[in-house]
Amino acid sequence: MNKYPTLFQPLDLGHVVLKNRVLMGSMHLGLEEQRGDLTKLAAFYEARAKGGVGLIVTGGISPNIAGQAKPFAATMSKKRHAKRHEVVTAAVHKHGGLIAMQILHTGRYAYSPMAVSASNIKSPISPFRPRELSDRGVLSTIKDYIRSAKLAQSAGYDGVEIMGSEGYFINQFLVPKTNKRVDDWGGSFEKRARLAVDIVKGTREAVGDKFIIIFRLSMLDLVEGGSTFEEVISLAKLIEAAGASIINTGIGWHEARVPTIATMVPRAAYTWISKRVRDEVSIPIVATNRINMPSVAEEVLARGDADMVSMARPLLADPDWVNKAQAGNTDRINTCIACNQACLDHLFEGKSASCLVNPFACVESEIDIIKTDSPKRVAIVGAGPGGLAAAVTAAQCGHTVTLYEASGQIGGQFLVAKEIPGKEEFIETLRYFSNELKAEGVRVVLNHKVDVEELSDGSFDVIVVAAGVLPRRLEIEGLRSSKKVLSYLDVLREKKPVGERVAIIGAGGIGFDVAEYLSKEEPDKVQTIDEYLECWGVDKSYSNGGGLTAALKEKPYRHIYILQRSPGKFGADLGKTTGWIHRAALKKAGVKMIGGTKYRKVDSEGLHITVDGEDHLLEVDNIVVCAGQVPDRSLAEALDDKGIPYLIVGGAKDAKGIDAKRAIAEGTHAALGIG
Repeated sequence: MNKYPTLFQPLDLGHVVLKNRVLMGSMHLGLEEQRGDLTKLAAFYEARAKGGVGLIVTGGISPNIAGQAKPFAATMSKKRHAKRHEVVTAAVHKHGGLIAMQILHTGRYAYSPMAVSASNIKSPISPFRPRELSDRGVLSTIKDYIRSAKLAQSAGYDGVEIMGSEGYFINQFLVPKTNKRVDDWGGSFEKRARLAVDIVKGTREAVGDKFIIIFRLSMLDLVEGGSTFEEVISLAKLIEAAGASIINTGIGWHEARVPTIATMVPRAAYTWISKRVRDEVSIPIVATNRINMPSVAEEVLARGDADMVSMARPLLADPDWVNKAQAGNTDRINTCIACNQACLDHLFEGKSASCLVNPFACVESEIDIIKTDSPKRVAIVGAGPGGLAAAVTAAQCGHTVTLYEASGQIGGQFLVAKEIPGKEEFIETLRYFSNELKAEGVRVVLNHKVDVEELSDGSFDVIVVAAGVLPRRLEIEGLRSSKKVLSYLDVLREKKPVGERVAIIGAGGIGFDVAEYLSKEEPDKVQTIDEYLECWGVDKSYSNGGGLTAALKEKPYRHIYILQRSPGKFGADLGKTTGWIHRAALKKAGVKMIGGTKYRKVDSEGLHITVDGEDHLLEVDNIVVCAGQVPDRSLAEALDDKGIPYLIVGGAKDAKGIDAKRAIAEGTHAALGIG
């Protein structure tokens, strides 16, 4: 009997029946603009269709040039554009899948001098001030949406999703914050809603009844001056009457200062608003944001919060998520940990998306697991992220693998990361790797520090060194002799006691993690949804437009200083899409950040520093060193001395900027290259 009966109940849309309640939500991949045909994009969606997804929604495609996210971004405005997309729809249909193209006009968010919007109000995330569209321009843009939908239909798409949320073009017309017009497109709610309604109505008339129209409705803007709850419900009813098949949930504008999809957001934290809208309309409602495991999806659906669940990044992490859940193999799902490091951060850096836990994402047409004709005996030393990825991949390729780990458990730096408040999802990655090691028959040897003699006795054909990193040691007077001084491993792994006043040396990712850990009285306590919403100022009663209220003011648990040598931005190397969250969290906790610091000495009084030419004493109980890492190359050097060839991955190869994303990717590619 299926463990998730509601999740796998078909959904009848009238002209078509979806085989399950899973919608792959839209996310841009950076593949939409590839030169030539869209083979990479087709391969990506084909893998998800083969993996059992009920309905796929593509990344955003603009209806015209002005709506492009940046110059030359993907557009559906001409027959030749539709022709290019035929390979995508054919790949999905080959496996019985359904796919809708998202029509996305970015409006004032466009990183382009051609940006247009309801009014000429500049957004905080683009340097370009938009031009206010004339009445004629608005009517022309509506026609562009309709033409784009018709072209998508001709390309073989089963539907379109009209993007009306996240602060994009349609959303910009909906609220007075960005719509100061006094014509037929501004002023009263009915006039501000007219654009959205006319687009849906015109699209339905153009594509007929046997075509899916999803409208992505901003149910919770999370910005001052956003839509009221009454306006959200009114718009939902108008969109239903205009001919939409499904309403998808949108949470938060891109400029909102409330986390909505990052790892510290509790699972299914926003489905309560989907339920409130579902109670007011008759067409299916899709819930979204931080739904990453089958049990969460089933609970959301079973309690009536929504009719479908949307997952984008979870299906980036594991294209077979749906099939695994349906077969009862939940423990083998490669869970999205909502880190954003290889998906959203890549896109903001102008790269194609990938996935920290799945390096195969978005390169499905280029790399794959291929069983070898000549199995090798492979030794992998170190069971951190890189070693785990190498071991599993090598075994999947048919090699005989032994994984050595000096400590008593697998995980390496994951064991440290999972201790940080809000990073509990790393436990899921450890669960996944643990089960894959068993399933693939990897021999795991724990509590054993393998030496060069063992590796050189002829038992192995290939050696992979994944020994990881060691904390960097600093040369500061009194640092090594003082009992006040701890390393980040002392705090996070060994759980050594820490006093009320703490100085943290180093403002990189590790320093921020330690600061967040020490700022909590109970760092192991996982926030409930209500606690999270209260902390960030989200109003479930929806008494104000945008759904915001005053954020909870926390009394600092410790007096924490975080110090860095450079005078620049703190946490400059943190993720582009999550760094602001970590900085905001530390500010809430009262953490004081001091840049341009010169460390003079440590003594019984505390830490002596110089800032801007002035000497200061930080009277602290403890000093935690988070000054980076160095490669653990002891084994590699011993192998070099004996002339024994080896592969090296992760932090042991290069500790500079090392993270799990790079370690897993290097471990995977090393294993694929064994032959």
